[in-house]
Amino acid sequence: MAITGSRLRRWVSMGLAFVFAIATSGCSLESFRTEAAQVPELVTSVLSGPATFNYALSQESPNIFTYTYEGLVTSNPITGDVEPALAESWEISEDKLKIEFLLRPNLKWSDGQPLTVDDVVFTYNDIYLNEDIPTDTRDALRIGESGAFPNIRKLDDRRVEFTVPEPFAPFLQATGTPILPAHILRETVEKKDSAGKPIFNSTWSVETAPEKIIVNGPYKLANYTIDQRVIYRRNPYYWRYQTSGASDGNIERIVWQIVESADASLLQFRSGGLDSVGVTPEQFSLLKREEEEGNFEILEGGPAPGTNFVFFNLNTGKRKGRPLVDPVKSKWFNNVAFRQAVAYAVNRQKMLTNTFLGLGKTQNSPVSVQSPFYLTPEEGLKTYDYDPEKAKQLLTGAGFQYKGNELYDSDGNRVQFVLKTNSGNATREALGAQIKQDLAGIGMQVDFAPLAFGTLVDQLSSSLEWECVLLGLTGGTEPHFGKNVWDPDGGLHMFNQAADGVEGRVVNDWEQEIGQLYIQGARELDEAKRKEIYSKTQQISQEQLPLIYLINPLSLNAVRNKFTGIQYSALGGAFWNIHDISAENPAERAEITE
Repeated sequence: MAITGSRLRRWVSMGLAFVFAIATSGCSLESFRTEAAQVPELVTSVLSGPATFNYALSQESPNIFTYTYEGLVTSNPITGDVEPALAESWEISEDKLKIEFLLRPNLKWSDGQPLTVDDVVFTYNDIYLNEDIPTDTRDALRIGESGAFPNIRKLDDRRVEFTVPEPFAPFLQATGTPILPAHILRETVEKKDSAGKPIFNSTWSVETAPEKIIVNGPYKLANYTIDQRVIYRRNPYYWRYQTSGASDGNIERIVWQIVESADASLLQFRSGGLDSVGVTPEQFSLLKREEEEGNFEILEGGPAPGTNFVFFNLNTGKRKGRPLVDPVKSKWFNNVAFRQAVAYAVNRQKMLTNTFLGLGKTQNSPVSVQSPFYLTPEEGLKTYDYDPEKAKQLLTGAGFQYKGNELYDSDGNRVQFVLKTNSGNATREALGAQIKQDLAGIGMQVDFAPLAFGTLVDQLSSSLEWECVLLGLTGGTEPHFGKNVWDPDGGLHMFNQAADGVEGRVVNDWEQEIGQLYIQGARELDEAKRKEIYSKTQQISQEQLPLIYLINPLSLNAVRNKFTGIQYSALGGAFWNIHDISAENPAERAEITE
């Protein structure tokens, strides 16, 4: 999973849910397109630039890696099937403990160098399983109680074997992790910095020249102008482009315009500057009326797979003797009655009606609705319908008291805290404003403070000095790939984050229990029994409420009619099969116009 708008994985991903939105000033973008758009291209936008060009260190979505890298296998977001990618085939042993992959012949990196089994072994053994490299990928590869890792070994020039110590249900899907170039990165792993850590940890930052980023996916980086745009160019060495009949697409170039807000993105799309834009509910009616005239179509893929939620900092630890959270407020946040009261006080139906205009439904689970392991309220999942009186009863029962309409704790402290989210995301800002208003209804004073996405992620993962956050995560069909949210030591266990230099952190029994259940769920191969295990995790999370879920919007995207081959999916979006998508050639469009 990845944080959106978010660390979780993107192939499923802090998405702390993101709007794949957006634009730049009309003048600068139009002049840019006039000068450069002489090839079939896709122009879309994002609300923030990439945080890194190093896949292993990435925590956020959107990121560049969907277009630039592939693993041994991939998951089809339409069918849910695992399909060949860099590996053309595989065999699974009868005991389910070994997978032998056969790589495609003549694979190459974007610099023309051979991609071999040595790259696969290096990627896993030297990067993902290297404890000196802070990668979230390692969380998804831990197996069983001991957290053991798979063994990866070379059999010959094209065959590689993965072995696990016990049954591991997501075994095959886990090998979809991108393969990285040994001939470029091996030296950075072996060479240490002054602290004794691999210089890999500072390799391929966003300041690295794009031509030095060597990839194996359909596109390579061509240019990155900070706070303006990311440009990708077709990778001529990508295996599908080298294999007859493996690709039908012709898109030569992809441009991501970096913009400050979804509103700017909408204006740019309506003026013709963008080829695709994520559609928020408040934009839907306007754009729907303009479909024919604007030569685009709004695609709908059902409920979005990601989650959005509000959560409190439950970390009771200290750094250099200073509490991460004010002890007075920490006592509130760690009281389950306090969290449940907040859940009852938030009017999610009003959010659905006012902010999402009915285009979605209330959300109650960390598991995506597309997953076979999703537990519905009808199957016993606890929900929190709007009930401010029940919220007040929970609070007074927990020792809080009211003075007039204001809420105080038993020591006479006014209940007040700061709620943060990423600025520029109009939907989140609207949700935050309503949460502030709703909680005022039960006597809480909420100071709502949107801030830059990068700054927010840094506070969540590094400084840990925050009180309450509104965020989202990407989703997918396999719960195990969200394990780093629920493992107490996972990289995305944001509500009670383990971090260097923190002393006195306490892990609750229910956190430990969910972590253990995720281990059991990965070990169990019977799908019905896995459903029972993951149902229990959802029930505990909804009882304890480390994350208070809000609304699951519909997945909507407006796309120009110049493209053919699009297979829209809530899980994959409009361009998951970019290699099979074609766009009109600009020169041809000019001739037709004349």
